[in-house]
Amino acid sequence: MTTTYAVLSEGLEKRFRDVRALRGLDLAVAEGTVCGVLGPNGAGKTTAVRVLATLLRPDAGSARIAGHDLVREPDAVRRAIGVTGQYASVDGDLTGRENLRLFAKLHRAPKASARADELLERFELAEAANRPTSTYSGGMRRRLDLAASLITRPAVLFLDEPTTGLDPASRNQIWQAVRDLAADGTTVLLTTQYLEEADRLAHDIVLVDRGRAAQRGSPAQLKALIGSYAEVVVAHADAMTAAAGVLDQLTGGEPHFDHERRAVGAVTTDPTLTLPRLVRELDAAGVPLLDASLRPPTLDDVFLRLTDRPADPKGLVA
Repeated sequence: MTTTYAVLSEGLEKRFRDVRALRGLDLAVAEGTVCGVLGPNGAGKTTAVRVLATLLRPDAGSARIAGHDLVREPDAVRRAIGVTGQYASVDGDLTGRENLRLFAKLHRAPKASARADELLERFELAEAANRPTSTYSGGMRRRLDLAASLITRPAVLFLDEPTTGLDPASRNQIWQAVRDLAADGTTVLLTTQYLEEADRLAHDIVLVDRGRAAQRGSPAQLKALIGSYAEVVVAHADAMTAAAGVLDQLTGGEPHFDHERRAVGAVTTDPTLTLPRLVRELDAAGVPLLDASLRPPTLDDVFLRLTDRPADPKGLVA
């Protein structure tokens, strides 16, 4: 079966004076899927969205969006896409309904009033439709902003960090909206710093670092690249060296030390390593053990390994 790509770019480059924001970025997003674009701050995620949405002209490379050439057919690209930026762009002096009707008229969408009411219902904003959006919560404003980007029923939707700063309940509402859009056939390119967000939503992930695609694949495929993580907590600090020796022998990975917790850990790609075997080997080596675990990798681990930049404990990339 031949895959049809809604977003396809090759060698995209963008420079701002002495800063090379994009250094040959390649993307391939299949129709009707959610592609998560992840990366540290300054990796080029937002620049990539702005280029693909025709807000910036690339310095080199090529791209096709919904079948249209990015540079030669910018108007056709704009008609095929919707864009939601990092901050809600709705007018606080207008009501929710007025905002959507204004967007509909600006886009010359047919049946503007009906489309606005449909989206208010879809995003659970109907009860607040006649209130000024300045009275909306952050989550409500983000949902209204997302609704506005769907006025024209775009084939491709660019979401640039849409849940930044939202509380967990509001974030879950946006997540469900994204799932529904993909289920309806909309292609979503989602940039985010939240690792859990990409893990839950994305069919495929592109890990961007320093303006290039450092790695790509499904969440499961990326995790499989780095293996599981074995960790032991010992009874006293003097035993950490012996524990590291056992982990080095069993995993082949470089041990990592957490002296405050008296913990030692290492990555392993050996599928035969089990927790009982790990505990037996530690016991045989005379290591006084308080705890041991063998867990599958997370996207935090993927970041640490593939970008050499750690993720902070809250899930945000540093």
